[in-house]
Amino acid sequence: MKRLLRLLQWLLKAAVFFTLFAFALNNQQETRVNFFFGTFWSAPTVLVVLSAFSLGVVVGVLGMVPRWWRHRQTLRMTTPPTAETTSSPQPPHGT
Repeated sequence: MKRLLRLLQWLLKAAVFFTLFAFALNNQQETRVNFFFGTFWSAPTVLVVLSAFSLGVVVGVLGMVPRWWRHRQTLRMTTPPTAETTSSPQPPHGT
């Protein structure tokens, strides 16, 4: 059963890779992205799409960092210490 799941995962990863590879091969036309003040960037379409996706991921992660930080701080303040950190060392058993 585990081997079947691993095989299915591998096949899914391969399918995603080859789909993205075919997308890249089909979108090699030159695309011009215009910025302010007459500046522009010319690149293949697939690079423009990949850049826009990457920039969106970075902006999304940076937007969530303050919330993650606050959540982590509140967890650190509200979590009671574990028994291992609060107990004093026990003397060895025996005499």
